[in-house]
Order: sequence, then structure tokens, then C-alpha cells
Amino acid sequence: MNHILSGLAANPALPSELVDRLITVADDEIAIELAARPDLSHAQALALAARDEGTAVHLAYEGRLTSADIDPVAQPRAALALLDTGAGLPEWARRFATDPVIERREKLAACPDLPPDVTDTLAADSEIVVVAELALWTTPDMAARLARHPHAEVRSAVAANEATPPAVLEMLLTGDGLPPALRCLVCDRERTPTAHAYAYAHPADDLPRGAFCTGSHESTVHDMWRQALSNPATPARAAAGFAGHSSALLRWSLAARPDLPPEVWGRLADDPLPGTRADLAENPAVDAAHLRALATDVSPDVRRSLAHNPRVPLDLLASLAGTTKIGATLLPRIAAATPAEVESLATSPDPAVRMLLAARRDLPPAIRDALAADTDAKVLKSIAPHPGLSEARLRDMIDRHGVRVLAKVATNPDASPSLLEHVTRHDPPVQKALREVARHRNATAPSLLACLTDRRARPLAAAHPSLPAPVIVELLSDAEGHVAEAAAANPSLPAAVMLKLTP
Repeated sequence: MNHILSGLAANPALPSELVDRLITVADDEIAIELAARPDLSHAQALALAARDEGTAVHLAYEGRLTSADIDPVAQPRAALALLDTGAGLPEWARRFATDPVIERREKLAACPDLPPDVTDTLAADSEIVVVAELALWTTPDMAARLARHPHAEVRSAVAANEATPPAVLEMLLTGDGLPPALRCLVCDRERTPTAHAYAYAHPADDLPRGAFCTGSHESTVHDMWRQALSNPATPARAAAGFAGHSSALLRWSLAARPDLPPEVWGRLADDPLPGTRADLAENPAVDAAHLRALATDVSPDVRRSLAHNPRVPLDLLASLAGTTKIGATLLPRIAAATPAEVESLATSPDPAVRMLLAARRDLPPAIRDALAADTDAKVLKSIAPHPGLSEARLRDMIDRHGVRVLAKVATNPDASPSLLEHVTRHDPPVQKALREVARHRNATAPSLLACLTDRRARPLAAAHPSLPAPVIVELLSDAEGHVAEAAAANPSLPAAVMLKLTP
């Protein structure tokens, strides 16, 4: 990998004529960097696409190429990418529908808005992987048709498709109104009815772990049920019947559904699988009574999920804050707190609660400043990045708590150049703080020179436009390739040096 050329390819200040020169020598890494340039002209995009089809695919997905730019025979993957974005031509879809390469037909099957004759062709494909891919993404009418397909793998894909009609999804769960499936991927390969339940990788490499069939396509049917239970279009009455199923995975699939009756919540709250209870705890449809019951769960993952529930009662959240490791993250219920609730939270005697509130970035100035004067370091770490804090308050945090808050102070968007220099001079130094300074928009040359002393902050500082040009040039020969690449991508790199570096 040529780190210097990769960095130049990403440099926003690289002149257009040098972009042209890089295109002529670009390898895969350089081409991807060039393809991501917002100033890339259409002519340059065409030149890049002609060099490598992988880059052409990327450009097609980015909307930089049109159907007039692509020959589907010469660059089939790029043509399929345009079809996938809705920008391809119908005649391309018809061509790929009978393409001898299975992977191309499979890719086509996932494309939107295919002509009806193309979907008919794909639905009759001899390769089940193609039909299953179509079933996963197709329209309601075709999904209903494919639900009757004799292969269980296709029906499983129909069950995952959110466009599948609710009545059809219910039939896939109950079996009523559908003929039994005749085949699955396991019995396509093995004689049944002999059990083939494998604990690890299946002897047939392309079968999923645990795949087995004794004549009833058990593992595929189980997967079909799981897909249908996770599908929001599946009627709640049909899904609720699986709350007592012996399969833990099926019960787990129910826990996040917002449309289940309260009696199902009660059964899932007692489920032996912590993952099921955790998903239930985060479900915003669950009522307060069940949430309070889950607050006493023995699993910390369940209690942590409950804290992330947007409808958890504030008093319950406050109790969780002191007993569950949540971290200084903005919880949905805190983000939605009313002004009166914000005032109450700000005066909580529990610093863990004040820390949760301090994660908001839209606090009234009085509450923001009060939290910035808090005596607890974890509250200060949470409030330190809040916009609008004065330099005096940020310096006071450092004076009182030093290394415990230094890195968070450095993330404040309003931190002044002088404050950032103060952070880099702290004794003892804090490496994480140096990294934050190195990516800060207000960092100055003295701060960035200090950041170069830290191995992980060094590439960040090398890319910062405020780094002096002579230092940037010197870093082009750094022993660490990613540092040299960052320096080459620095928009403050002199144009004369860019010219010299470009082949």
C-alpha cells in the first residue's frame, strides 16, 4: 500500500489536475479514496470506473454514474449496482434474469421495482438461493405466491419480508391454508428421514450450523417461525401463541414486539433466558407494572436494558442509576424529560442521577452551570462536553479534578485554543486528552506539536490543518505509514509538495 498516494487521494485541497494524474496510477485503495472525493467530476468518475469494476460499483452506489455510463456486458456488477439503486434499465434486468452466473441472478433478485416478467422468471429459477433472495425483497403479491413454494427455504425468506401480507405470515406460522413444504436445503443433499443434527459446522459447508431434517424440514421451519415472529407485519394474535414455545430463540423473537397483550409480557418476564427478558425490558410498549418487576431482575443486562426503555418511570430509572452500570450516555427517558423533571433530576441527591442528566446537550444555562460546579467527578465528566460552558468553568473542573476530567474537557466544542494548550501541558499528561485535542477544531500549532508525542494522537495531529506546514512535510517520512498518510491528506500540505509527490 502506498500511504502517501492514498493520503493525497483523500486530500480535499488536491488540485483537479493532480486528481487526474492519480487516477492513471491508482490501485484499489487509492481508487476508493478518489471515488469518495466530493469534488470528483463526472469525467474523472468515468475514468476511475473504467480502471476497476469494484470502484465502478462504489461510484454507482454513490450516484456518480448513470445507465449511460455502464456497459452491462463489460461491467455487470456495476450495472447490477445501478439496478439496486433504481437507476438501471429494464432491459438490463431482463438480461440478468437469465444470466448463467448464479450470483448475478441472486443480486438481481434483491433489486427493487423489477418488471413483472423479470420477477416471474426469477421466481421460477432452478437455484433456490435466487428464489429465496427474491422472496426476501419482493412485492406483497409475489410474496404471497412464493409462500406456497415447495421449498422451505423460500418460505423462510417470505416470512422475513416485511411486505408479506399479514394473513400470509399467519399462515406460515400455523400452516393453515398452505400445502406442506416438500424440500429444504438439508434434504436436498441427504437421504431422509434420518436425523442430521450437528452441534457444530454441518458437513455440507453451505448449510447453517445445526441444520437438520428428519423429513419435516425441522431447522428450516424453525427459522421460518423465528423470521415471522420478528416481522412487524405478523399479526399479534398469531405471534402471541409462541410465548410458551419450548424454543428459547422463538420466545426471544417475541420480546421486542410492541403489539403483544399484557399476559404475554408476564410470561416473557419470567423467561429463563436473560436475552428475552432484556429485550422485553427495553420494549417501550410494556406497562409500568411489568417494568417495575423487571427492575429487580438478577441479570445486570436486563436492568441495563430497562434503563434504555424510553418509557421507564423516572423514579425507577433513578433507582437503577445507583445499582446498574449505565455509563454517561444519554438515555431516551432523560432526553424526553420535561423542564420540571429536568429541574428535579438536577437536584437529585444521587450523583449517578445527576450524571445521567448531564449527558444532555440542551440544558438550560442555569442547570448546565450548576452541574458544572458539581462536586462529583463523574457528573463533571458527563457535563464537560456541553456547549456554552465558559472557559473559567472548564478550567475550574481541571483544577478540582485534574486527570479525571481532562479528556472530557478537551471534547468541549467551545474549548478555546488557550484552554486546549493548557490541557496538553498538564502534568502528568493524559494520553486520551491529547487525542481529543488532536481532533479538536480549535487546536493550535503548540497543542498539536504536543499531541505528536502520543502514538495514537500522532496521526490525528498529522491530519489537522493547523499543524505547521514544515512539520506536515516532515511527517510524510514518518516510520508509521498511517501517520504519513494522514500528513499527505492534510489540506495545509503545500501545493508544491503535492505536485512533487504525485507521479
